[in-house]
Amino acid sequence: MKILVIQQKMIGDVLVSSILCDNLRKAYPTAQIDYMVYQSTTPVLEGHTSFDKLILFEKKHQNSRWEYFKLIRSIRKEKYDVVIDAYSKLESWLVVLFSGATKKISYLKKGRSFLYTDTIVRHEQATSNAGLIIEQRLSLLNPLQLNVSLDNFPKIYVAEHEKVFAKKLFEEQEIDTTKKTIMLSILGSSQDKTYPLSYMAQVIDFIAYHCDANLLFNYMPQQSSEATELYEACKSSTQSKIYPKAIGHSIRDFIAIMNACDFIIGNDGGAINMAKALNKPSFIIFSPWIDKKGWATFEDGIRHISLHLKEFKPELFLSRSAKEIKKESDNLYQKFHPDLIFPALKNFLNTHTK
Repeated sequence: MKILVIQQKMIGDVLVSSILCDNLRKAYPTAQIDYMVYQSTTPVLEGHTSFDKLILFEKKHQNSRWEYFKLIRSIRKEKYDVVIDAYSKLESWLVVLFSGATKKISYLKKGRSFLYTDTIVRHEQATSNAGLIIEQRLSLLNPLQLNVSLDNFPKIYVAEHEKVFAKKLFEEQEIDTTKKTIMLSILGSSQDKTYPLSYMAQVIDFIAYHCDANLLFNYMPQQSSEATELYEACKSSTQSKIYPKAIGHSIRDFIAIMNACDFIIGNDGGAINMAKALNKPSFIIFSPWIDKKGWATFEDGIRHISLHLKEFKPELFLSRSAKEIKKESDNLYQKFHPDLIFPALKNFLNTHTK
C-alpha cells in the first residue's frame, strides 16, 4: 500500500498532522507513507520514522505553473492507493484530483466533495482535552477503520548532538542549571498575534519576582529590535535573570534549547507547539482574534494552561464577526491587561517551579 498525507501550512499544523503518519505506520507497518509539507516546516520532522519520504512544496511550485505541474506529475507517477488531504486548499486540490488514488479523504467543503471519495464533517467542539485541532485531524482516519489504538500526541525528536549543543550554550552563557529555566515566547508571528510589549514586560517582571529562574527569550532574527525593546522595558532586577544571548539561529537550535528548558510561557504560535511536542508544560496568551478552542491542546489547568480575553470580557466579542475582531485586535489587546493574567500565572509558576 502507498499512502500520501498532505499538510501544507505552518509548523503547528505540520506537527499535528504528523500524528496521521504515526497512526498509519502503526496500522500499516509495511506501507509506503509519504508526507507532503512546505519546505520551511521540515525541521520539526527530523528524526521521525513514521513516514518514508517528504514531498516538499517549495516556493517554485507557488511561483511557476510549470514547476507545479511537474510536482503533480511526479505524484501521479507514485500511484498512491490512499491520499489524505489535511490541508484542503487550492494547492492540494489539484494534487488530489490528478493523484489517481483510489481512496481520497478530506474534510467536507461545499463544492469540493467531488474531489474525494470520503469527506469528514469537522465537529466544532472538542470531546477530550487533546483539543479540537487534534480530534479533527484524527477524524480523517475514520474512513480507513484502522484496527489500532490511536496516538494523539505530536512528537519532536532531539538528536544527541543537539543536546550537546544546548548544554554547551548554557555553559557559555553561564546559565545556572540548578535553577529552573523558562522559555519566553515574547513575540508572535505577526503584530496581531503579539501581546503588547509594555504588557509583556510586566508579565516578565511578575515571573522574575515570583520565582528565581533563568529567563530565555525566543524570537526570530528579524525581531531582534523588538526583543531589545522588551528587555529594556523590564526592571533591572528582571534583566539580571534574562539571558538575551542564549538563542539559536534555526528552528532546530530552538528545539535543542527548548528541550533544555523546563517550560514555556508567552504568545501562542509555533514555539508553543514545539514545546508541547517536547512534552514541556505551557502557559499561553492567545491573541484576541484567534479562536483558542482549536489550538488549546491538552489543556488540564495544571500542565497546560491558556488564557483568552474572551474568558474575562465576553461582552467585547458579542455580535462581532471574526473579521471585525481581527481588525480590532490592537484595541482588544489593550484591554487584556496583565492583571487579568497574573492569578493564573502565579498558580502555574507555583506548580512548576517547586
